[in-house]
Amino acid sequence: MDCDWKIYTRTGDKGQTSLIGGTRVPKYHERIEAYGTLDELNSYLGLIRDQGVDASIHELLLEIQDRIFTAESLLAADPAKDLRTLPKLFEEDILLLENEIDKMNESLPPISSFILPGGHPIVSHCHIARCICRRAERLTIKVVENEVSTLQGEMVIRYLNRLSDYLFVLARWFSHTLNAIETPWKART
Repeated sequence: MDCDWKIYTRTGDKGQTSLIGGTRVPKYHERIEAYGTLDELNSYLGLIRDQGVDASIHELLLEIQDRIFTAESLLAADPAKDLRTLPKLFEEDILLLENEIDKMNESLPPISSFILPGGHPIVSHCHIARCICRRAERLTIKVVENEVSTLQGEMVIRYLNRLSDYLFVLARWFSHTLNAIETPWKART
């Protein structure tokens, strides 16, 4: 089998990589940190999807993973160069998450305290994904604040904020449907 394409390029061997547009930056650059964390989140969403979830959640997670790749490409682009037409996030993407949150919340008991993550492996996976999402959101805010604000940068922040909410409610929904124990946090006095 002859393969002309190789995964390794050796161009990053000295600790630099290229943004979309060709600009070379260190691999610890805030853009790389932000979209690298989104890549971590995307992989974790794949793990959740592989836990035998029902078809509708499976399909929604695939769509979310696609939107995460969109966000990654937006963060990977050099803001000083507009060399490609990149995919975009839209208000409808955020509304989809909000609608799914609302649907799940209809069947969930109200909460009046923080919830300790755990109770079932898939619940724990959702909480870990939520934490990764929040970290990606914080890193993205840092990127967007350090440059001329763009509508798409702000849209990525909004999408990640709503996605972390979705993952929290998804964890609660799995707890509820799997009859797992949802443990409220009770502060010591």
